[in-house]
Amino acid sequence: MKKIISVFCVLAMLFTCCIPAFASAEYPFKTADGNIRDPYVLVYDGKYYMYGTGLSNGQGYGCVVSEDLENWSAPIQVFSPDASFDGYCDYWAPECHYYNGAFYLFATYRAKSTDKRGVGVFKSDSPTGPFVLISDGHITPKEVDCIDGTLYVDEDGQPWMVFVNEWTSREDKIGAMSVVKMSDDLTHFVSEPKEIFRADRHLWTDGNITDGPFVYRTSEGNLVMLWSNHARSGGYAVGMAVSDNGKIDGNWLHYPVAMYKRTDSLPDGGHPMLFTTLDGQLMMAIHAPNASDETVFETAIFIPMQDNGKILVHSDGNFFSRTADTILGIVFDVYRILYGLFHK
Repeated sequence: MKKIISVFCVLAMLFTCCIPAFASAEYPFKTADGNIRDPYVLVYDGKYYMYGTGLSNGQGYGCVVSEDLENWSAPIQVFSPDASFDGYCDYWAPECHYYNGAFYLFATYRAKSTDKRGVGVFKSDSPTGPFVLISDGHITPKEVDCIDGTLYVDEDGQPWMVFVNEWTSREDKIGAMSVVKMSDDLTHFVSEPKEIFRADRHLWTDGNITDGPFVYRTSEGNLVMLWSNHARSGGYAVGMAVSDNGKIDGNWLHYPVAMYKRTDSLPDGGHPMLFTTLDGQLMMAIHAPNASDETVFETAIFIPMQDNGKILVHSDGNFFSRTADTILGIVFDVYRILYGLFHK
């Protein structure tokens, strides 16, 4: 479950005090200046728009804008709830997707009517809003806690949502990941949600959460999902799974080691997403560390990645060596063959 950090409420102060003398008027803040969780970067029209938990000036959702991923604007409020809005807290993990000529915000909030967390869908003609709710409140099941919805559009143009069945509403207290088909206008579901995996039963995990799903298709056609849990070695981390048949509702093979985890030189971190920079570099965004204290606070970090056709690897090789990459690729191929033989 996401932690509510009190410093989020004063994010605007963090962005509006102690401005460096060399900062420009339009982009006065550095990446490290911003206290943010769950960063999501939209690249549009020559600029980067970063959304995330903690960028709102009060309740709702906000974003910051950059031209170089280093210098950012002051927070821009993209959605502010009015008195009729059903949400009242836990404004978490907004993602902005450009789809069919408009901008759609998939974002978590806690509802007054149910006291449950869920994902709503909001729409705007601009990446900076204002966004308007277009789903009937929570689009995710209203009777349970669901968070971290993300959009995936398959090769046939069918939109899907991947979302988290939060551990807080599950009898065994183990979170799960689900997928569901969406209507073409993204206002409602057109199928029943399907659970595709749980937080446990993976070699690298030691927690009960399934945070921050993000879906990516590799250059050779493999469908990859990044997500976060706690690692056996300690701390918040990022894992990677590959669909056995290239479909979002397929069976997911989870790689045995975390692709990002805490080390002697790196803080823990997670809630991953991928984007391609203006100069063509594939990049993973996460927040790190996973908790604030008197000396450090969570902020966005950007990690160069490579698509090797089968999976994603870190550009400098720190997370998967070439040998491990080859072995894991073979393991996946064997698994896919065996699964096909036994599930015809």
